[in-house]
Amino acid sequence: MRQVMREDILPNAAYLEQRDAIRTKTVAIKAPRRIHVGKYLTFLFETTETMRYQVQEMLRVEGTTSPEDIDHEIHTYNELLGADGELGCTLLIEIEDVLQRDIVLRKWTNLPQHLYLKLADGSQARAIYDERQVGDERLSSVQYLKFSCGTQAPVAIGLDMPDMEIESDLTSDQRAALAADLGIND
Repeated sequence: MRQVMREDILPNAAYLEQRDAIRTKTVAIKAPRRIHVGKYLTFLFETTETMRYQVQEMLRVEGTTSPEDIDHEIHTYNELLGADGELGCTLLIEIEDVLQRDIVLRKWTNLPQHLYLKLADGSQARAIYDERQVGDERLSSVQYLKFSCGTQAPVAIGLDMPDMEIESDLTSDQRAALAADLGIND
């Protein structure tokens, strides 16, 4: 997947003028790439455009204008994108109750090891995750993952943790979006 380039980033004033249109476009791009699994897991598969939007929003919120700081934001968000044959995503563990969330995140420290995409040929692409987001006692409620799919498009997403096995088939729109992100004609 193409990385966000410096020339993709608008100055804050120009971004503010176009923000509503860019946001509308980004929401449409995200829609088929937002996949709910079970009661608490939401996978947000990222694209160059979704990361460009994130960079622009960070620059806007922080009032960032220095070239070095802009480059830092671009680099940070580009790390979330997959390389060729990979899909990058943000996993949100969405548990509203603070006490329950703390209990679950302590119980699920091995969750990232049990996440996978089921590929068209029936094989699995296991999640590649940042071990810094998994503490000794607690998992972060936001995980940054990558799945190495090669030339196979995903057809389902799942979790094979003991006592919690879930596999959700992807819709045709989800399959098409992820295949396009991999450069595969579905």
